[in-house]
Parts: sequence; C-alpha cells; structure tokens
Amino acid sequence: MKAIARRTARNAFTHRIDIRSHQLVTDEPPEHGGEDDGPSPQELLAASLASCTAVTMEMYAKRKGWDIGPVEVQCEYTPADRGCNTRFKLVLRLPSGCPEEQVEKLRIIAAKCPVHRTLDGEVSFDERVELVEPATA
Repeated sequence: MKAIARRTARNAFTHRIDIRSHQLVTDEPPEHGGEDDGPSPQELLAASLASCTAVTMEMYAKRKGWDIGPVEVQCEYTPADRGCNTRFKLVLRLPSGCPEEQVEKLRIIAAKCPVHRTLDGEVSFDERVELVEPATA
C-alpha cells in the first residue's frame, strides 16, 4: 500500500494525498495555522480506525450470514503526551435488535481489524531522504 502527500500551492499545510486512483485533502485547523481545507492527519488516523473497525464487523457478519443492519463506529483519539499513552476510545453502535451473542462476537472481531492490529503492534519505520528538483505548476 502506498500514499503520497504533496503540498498544494494554496498554503503550507494543505496537502493532496494520492492513494491508488483516489485523492484526499488534509490540512490543519486555523488554530494550528492551517486553513481547514480538510481533516488533519491525526483526524485521518482516527477515521482509518473507525472505518476499518466498521468494515471488519460488517464483513464478518456477512460471512456468518447475519443481517445486522447499519453499523456505526465512533473513534475519539488522544495523541500521546509525555508520560501518557496514545488513547483511542471506540464506540460500536449496532441496531438494538442485534442478538447478544452476535454483539459479543462483533465486539471481539472489531479489535481484530487490520488498523487496530497495526496500532496495537510493534511498528518500525524505514526512512530516507531523496533530493529532487521542485515541480513547476
């Protein structure tokens, strides 16, 4: 998987992100010097966890032949501070008629989504710098 972030000419914090054939925009809110042209990178991280959790639960239910109806996942994210861990607070919203056995299975499978496993596991970074000529617009 690959994502490429490129600064737009509009301001220093607005970036276009290319992922396969899709484009997203990320920016910082005004209180951090941005123009709020899109969600912040931190917000995209919370969105990745929320959406991956929802999709994972829905895929599992589909494989089991369960018609669970609409699923909603809310994710609140508190970045790490000195001496404190990064915190994710997830709220899984399922229809009220969902049987308790299915709710418990879905709660367990939610924690197995790929983004959750990535954030919960060890992470390594392989970074390098490449000097390139600036693109002309």
